[in-house]
Amino acid sequence: MKDIQAELFDSFLIPRGLTRDGACCGFNPAGTCYVIPEELGKGCYWLYSCENLFAISIQDFVVYEDFFMEYPQPDYVSVSCFDSISGEELSPYKRLTSSSIKGHIGHHNVYRAVYHKNVPVRCTSIMIMPEYYRHYLQKRYPGEYEDPREAFRSVDGSVDFPELLLLLRQIKACRHTGIAAKLFYESKVGEAISLIVHKTKERRESASPREVSPQDMERLAAVKQYIDEYFMQDIQLDSLARMACMSATKLKYTFKQGYACTVFDYLHRKRMGHAEHLLASTDYSIWQISQMVGYQKASNFSGAFRRSRGLLPSEYRKLSAPPRRVD
Repeated sequence: MKDIQAELFDSFLIPRGLTRDGACCGFNPAGTCYVIPEELGKGCYWLYSCENLFAISIQDFVVYEDFFMEYPQPDYVSVSCFDSISGEELSPYKRLTSSSIKGHIGHHNVYRAVYHKNVPVRCTSIMIMPEYYRHYLQKRYPGEYEDPREAFRSVDGSVDFPELLLLLRQIKACRHTGIAAKLFYESKVGEAISLIVHKTKERRESASPREVSPQDMERLAAVKQYIDEYFMQDIQLDSLARMACMSATKLKYTFKQGYACTVFDYLHRKRMGHAEHLLASTDYSIWQISQMVGYQKASNFSGAFRRSRGLLPSEYRKLSAPPRRVD
């Protein structure tokens, strides 16, 4: 592959009615903006690509009808995070969720997914091609190179990876141009690989030698998916244990073995991640947000958020607000 943008993105987006917009929809003019046609929805798909090495994309749109995607995938690895999404990958089936890391490997297979109508799709992604993660890194670091694909697969679904979430937010906020943009995006790709490889190594070294059985992992996955979908409700450990066909004690133990965090740590991180998104991108009151992430009292939510993020929700909202433009 010689040109990621022409061979992958233009060939997929333009035939589906998206058009290039020089205004870049408010994102960095160093990239290319593809605008959703009015009859399909509103918003855009922003892209920055570097020859045949990597691409960085930002999705920020909503569709008026369910949007089905099907396209052949080349070899690549990617990492992304949805701030907002309602949809599923179809082969194999996997629900797309917000506020967690999505690690993905393409290997000459067909990708199928559906985005549901009227729900904003907001996602920042890094796609890295074999010319970079294999050939360039192997040549740059002979004797030290390790194939990073398994590391990307291992971080899929992570909710305890604040360093990588911060990196993706920095990418979304970047407005550098010229050589400053090229240096910035190149550095973030290398930093992302570094963080992912290191995180995987840390988990491997701290893992218990006792493994969770495949059957129990399937049950844990069902519990995890339930939390992903219903984290805003009152979730009790006994109910989750019955769902997993385990005792509460076994569920607590095996969940920590399988996901390196407790059930309620996972629930808490899910709630706090969604709260961050609501504080940064909506005008809902603190009380409304507390209800939307599973807290009956705003004071309890504020205390939990402060213990988790070091700031009160109002302080976080103020700091995360985009800077005003000065014309």
